[in-house]
Amino acid sequence: MAELAEFALIHALQRRLQSAPADPDTLLGIGDDAALLRSHGVLAVALDTLNEGVHFFPGTDPADIGWKSLAVNLSDLAAMGAQPRWALLSLSLPQIEPGFVEAFMAGWQSLATSHGVQLIGGDTTRGPCSISVTLLGQSAPQPLLRSAAQAGDDLYLSGCCGEAAAGLALRRGDLALADANARTHLLRRLDRPQPRVALGQALAGVARAAIDVSDGLLADLQHLLTASGGLGAELALESLPETSELHLAAPSLAQRRQWQLAGGDDYELLFTAAPADREAIAAAAATAETPITRIGRLTPDSGIRLLQNGIVQEPPATGWRHF
Repeated sequence: MAELAEFALIHALQRRLQSAPADPDTLLGIGDDAALLRSHGVLAVALDTLNEGVHFFPGTDPADIGWKSLAVNLSDLAAMGAQPRWALLSLSLPQIEPGFVEAFMAGWQSLATSHGVQLIGGDTTRGPCSISVTLLGQSAPQPLLRSAAQAGDDLYLSGCCGEAAAGLALRRGDLALADANARTHLLRRLDRPQPRVALGQALAGVARAAIDVSDGLLADLQHLLTASGGLGAELALESLPETSELHLAAPSLAQRRQWQLAGGDDYELLFTAAPADREAIAAAAATAETPITRIGRLTPDSGIRLLQNGIVQEPPATGWRHF
């Protein structure tokens, strides 16, 4: 019976996805032992796993789980400047609940359709609720790499960091916020992050190095600096972008800084570029219709210096740790 239930789930997924646009390079999709793809040039491949109780709370809207399970992978490809194409999905569920699967796939498909991603296969199994996604995309001719930053580069950030951390505080019950619109906005930033795919593609060949902010701004900046040979950075705290919703959630500057620098789960792009390319970077951001802010510069000496109007500040606690 379990095997029949699994096949029923697979057939339900196939029916749910029949309306997805066909990709001429997908020679064979769901339904066989493996998918067959026609590859042109270099592929970019990313994999992420979301576990209940670690990456999302029990009782989270399945549509939000579906969205986010794809969004975190799209953000990885965005940081490489790649064009997303295909995805593999592995679902582990304690039991098959048609309502859960239908809602999950609705959230997944709404994001997949907007980025031209086709689900080409995967796996289903019984176990604790866990979702793994492998995303394949077409690499840019000049992919963005963490290791390509240089001393003297400008440091940029897309969007605003800290809102997902505020949303998490709301979800945990650690934060009370009377403004209903602000609550909705911050929770949506946690549950349905917007991967900066268009910006990544616009920056490829213009910016030097990039990384997506998943573990926290400082933690991911350090990853980039280490990959680029142990460079350092000066971060101008007064330049960090803030929204009105973030201000409402944290009137205290110290709390906002904690969320902005170490909160994580933002899925914004942190990237570097030569000062001579500022106009080209601004044009790329305009093309992608994505706000960006220059928040600092890279230095030849290792370490991150936090400056508030030129005065050195103490760093907050580090970002997300997986173990």
